Amino acid sequence: MALGLNKILIAGTYENTPGAYFQAAANIAATTAGNVVPAGTYLVIGTSNVVIQTVTSYNSTSNVATFSNVYPTNSGGMIISDGTNVQLLATTNATVQLVTVNGGSPVSSTFAS
Repeated sequence: MALGLNKILIAGTYENTPGAYFQAAANIAATTAGNVVPAGTYLVIGTSNVVIQTVTSYNSTSNVATFSNVYPTNSGGMIISDGTNVQLLATTNATVQLVTVNGGSPVSSTFAS
């Protein structure tokens, strides 16, 4: 995941190519028990029989979290996950694609001549 979401847009670039705005971050399993989304900012591609949920209440006595739908079934959307409070829930197990902003290339040095 890119630490900053701002990026110069280059016309004619496609996902996972140099200069592209988006890069595929991961394919994550959406299960009938729910699967937590890793920490990050993602564009979630809509997937059949999958709903995006977040924690709306937590009972500290019983350690039970209550999840509620953020987007309807079969819909994608932009999500920000802390690695704990956002999950993908499926009526039948599925794989969901997460896309994030391209983090760019690592820097080898600063002010090299």
